[in-house]
Amino acid sequence: MSDASCILLVDDEPGMLRYIKTLLEVDNYKVQTASTGEEAVERVQKGLRPDLVLLDLLMPGIDGLQTLEQLRKLQPALRVVMLSCVSDTRKVVQAIRLGAHDYLTKPFQKAELDAVIDQCLNKNQQNYAGEVEELADDTFFVAASAAMRKLRSQAALVANVDIPVLMLGESGTGKEVMARLIHKLSPRAHRTFLKVNCAAVPADLLESELFGYETGAFTGATHPKPGKFELCNKGTILLDEIGEMPPGLQAKLLHVLQDQQFSRLGSRSVIKVDVRILAATNINIPEALANKRLREDLYYRLNAFTLNVPPLRERKEEISILLKHFMARMSERFARSPLPLTPELLQACQEYPWPGNLRELNNFVKRYLVLGDEKLAIQELHPKSDGSGTAFDLSQHGNGHSGGGLKSVARSAKDEAEAEAITKALDETNWNRKQAAALLKISYKALLYKIRQYGIAQAKSHHRLSAGA
Repeated sequence: MSDASCILLVDDEPGMLRYIKTLLEVDNYKVQTASTGEEAVERVQKGLRPDLVLLDLLMPGIDGLQTLEQLRKLQPALRVVMLSCVSDTRKVVQAIRLGAHDYLTKPFQKAELDAVIDQCLNKNQQNYAGEVEELADDTFFVAASAAMRKLRSQAALVANVDIPVLMLGESGTGKEVMARLIHKLSPRAHRTFLKVNCAAVPADLLESELFGYETGAFTGATHPKPGKFELCNKGTILLDEIGEMPPGLQAKLLHVLQDQQFSRLGSRSVIKVDVRILAATNINIPEALANKRLREDLYYRLNAFTLNVPPLRERKEEISILLKHFMARMSERFARSPLPLTPELLQACQEYPWPGNLRELNNFVKRYLVLGDEKLAIQELHPKSDGSGTAFDLSQHGNGHSGGGLKSVARSAKDEAEAEAITKALDETNWNRKQAAALLKISYKALLYKIRQYGIAQAKSHHRLSAGA
């Protein structure tokens, strides 16, 4: 432990103040104490610059939350750990929102205090600064940017508070990864994690997929089947694309959130479950609420805590790390030697906006590895636009002059025609993607993929989507 680290300890109980001060001084910390929130704020105002504050939640006068807010205004980068003798979920969540870095429930062991202090004083932060944190097969987390390091810290805190978490962000930013991170860091980590994509399952089948059914519940139900909530009991379930869930089913989900119980289709008996619900969406929340696409009561129930995952263009520090990781993973999968990531290629990747985010970056690496042509890969990142909001470049597929051959020209023409047809269908349906998919006679999931593939953007004259789905 470093004797250079100064800790401000704030607690209104003299006995607790002496006890924690003794624990800290054993490890050679310089300890300053305050018995009220007002005293702590005054000392910081007068020039005290602690490396860490240990702050009691329940105090007379200005309480811990008010003290936290005032201290963070005085020193925005100040690290604060909340201490409380009661496990009040609402106050813990509020403290996290106000910028608390962690919390401890009294009484705590010295080992718990040491672990929290070590983390807050950056003694373990190298694990998350620019390195890949493996979560599960084919799933990893990178926190090389300040925004993602903050998200990782928030995920670690909220993981231990058994409340719903809503993850917002553009398509492909890594909302599912955040969900898996929360599960891994939670007490449910050794239990089941299940993901249900509400957009990929037909509306009339989604209810039975989530809640199961009994024999005879509908035509073809020849035997009972448990739903995802039963299979996930004691674990964590991620409801991806929650904004695509039918309103009627949203009401049943709200009941599960409130009472942790439901009935299978065709059954009168009630099943009780203990499931942590996480949800993700890329829809425009205010617009969805106004259009009754998302129930307001469900939204506020899911929104106990929100994590906004930034797009890749806002965390470009991670692009080179992600490129190297994707290249290593893809080369192993396809049994090929990794290709070099030259300064020219890295520069082109840094300048490209990545509308498809990590998913698009992953596919880019895959194509580069398969084709093995760096020049072609760089050209792909500088598409020409026909002015319709659809980005594509014939040269990226090759033409008669570049040696791509007639097949490449035909493929380019097909892509151009397909992108034009999709753009037209989206315009005609005012960017209602489900209606556009029906008009084009393709699945909703296939349409989303092609929108990303061709970089189709909604025209400025229409209402903008909140995320580039």
